[in-house]
Amino acid sequence: MKRTVATVVGALLALSVLLGCQKKSGGGGGGGGTPGGHPGCHGWVGSNPRTPPPQGASQAEKLVFWTSHGPPDNGVLENIANAYNATNPAVQVQFVQVPGSETDVTSLMTAVRGGTGPDVYMLDRFTVAQRASDGLLEDLTEDLAKLDTNLKDKYLAFAWEEDQYRGKTYGLPFDTDTRGLFYNKQMLRDAGIDPAELDRKNGPITLERLREIARKVDTKDAQGNYTKIGFIPQLEQGWHYTWGFLFGGEFADLQAGKVTPAHPGVVAGFQYLYDYNKEMGVQQVQTFISSYNPPNNPPQQHPFITGHLAMMITGDWFINTMRTYAADVDYDITFIPSVKKGDEPSTWAGGWTFVIPTGSKKKEAAVRFIHWACGAEGQRIYTKESGHCPTLLSISNDESIFTEKQTYFREALFFTKSRPPLPVGALYWDALSTAQDMVVQNVKTPQEALQQAEQQTQPQLNKFLPLQ
Repeated sequence: MKRTVATVVGALLALSVLLGCQKKSGGGGGGGGTPGGHPGCHGWVGSNPRTPPPQGASQAEKLVFWTSHGPPDNGVLENIANAYNATNPAVQVQFVQVPGSETDVTSLMTAVRGGTGPDVYMLDRFTVAQRASDGLLEDLTEDLAKLDTNLKDKYLAFAWEEDQYRGKTYGLPFDTDTRGLFYNKQMLRDAGIDPAELDRKNGPITLERLREIARKVDTKDAQGNYTKIGFIPQLEQGWHYTWGFLFGGEFADLQAGKVTPAHPGVVAGFQYLYDYNKEMGVQQVQTFISSYNPPNNPPQQHPFITGHLAMMITGDWFINTMRTYAADVDYDITFIPSVKKGDEPSTWAGGWTFVIPTGSKKKEAAVRFIHWACGAEGQRIYTKESGHCPTLLSISNDESIFTEKQTYFREALFFTKSRPPLPVGALYWDALSTAQDMVVQNVKTPQEALQQAEQQTQPQLNKFLPLQ
């Protein structure tokens, strides 16, 4: 983790020059679409009425592009494919939405091993090292160098590093994201809270103050079931990394080749989750989630939109969700609350990457497409239409592509951390997620659950040592 954080700092110094260190008041937004959604094919993308099929498209070379992203970001990705098709009639990209998530690439693995994989795949970037070690990804080092020998210096350093494995490049960083606290102003007013207290100009509120505000929102019916909740720490992006980083935790020691989930800071973050759920009532919280935010819940039925959840930690991609499904909701975005008053702000960055699965018979054309999509043209479309932040330094200071709500997330890149790039990154994520589930349900103590995550992950990591 030391190496990762240092890399992030270097990247942000470069980014600060481009951005001119300009600070603005207001909300925030931009990076990392909500994965999932309903499986299925969107068909040949030239059918989009906004971009008619170019003449001669039926004779063009077809590239199959898979993503697991669901609404609304899948529509933006389709627009990017359309834009490429409109200016590259000799190569046409077929956009397909498939089942999957950050760590679930079952569809991809099955297709690649069956010789029917796509030509381009959109992969959660922190899992690149693991998927490369699994033999699922093509080495793009020489192919990309033919197009540009200076790519490394054109992207945020931590994002570029996540696309590397054993000195080889396996993808191009497409977007990035950070996390912040979204708050529904009207719900706070209804609870007697002046939302101006949460304005970013005041800096982060503390976790203690967050709980005080949330208690005033919490409402139960006659049966004791929550009908409104101020805050649930594990919802949306209330992940293990969110709370572990906030409490000063480190998740890996790359030099030593060890995962460190039992680091005191990570344990402290999990203890916060344990205590918060215990106070609210584990079963009552689970009942609320099942009622108001069940699996495959339509975006427009999200509890933050329907007025049942006042505050949540999530990422910049939710700006597009609000813009698409809840344009009339009065909300804003601020820092993730701090442990103690005066602490420096905390967040972490993720993001997705474009890769070429092993076995693609159209590698040359696929490389040209991902170079374009992850370049200025593609990232400009994605930033403007989805709310995500670019990884390409050259357009990070172009204010015309950022909305006011995106300001926070753009600025958060100056203090963000990132997940350690591990060849067991997806496995580690799943182990931490299992540990978190046991903690929020008060089934295991944080120390017990995190030690189990270490026992699940470290033996697998040992197979790849040394890491450097």
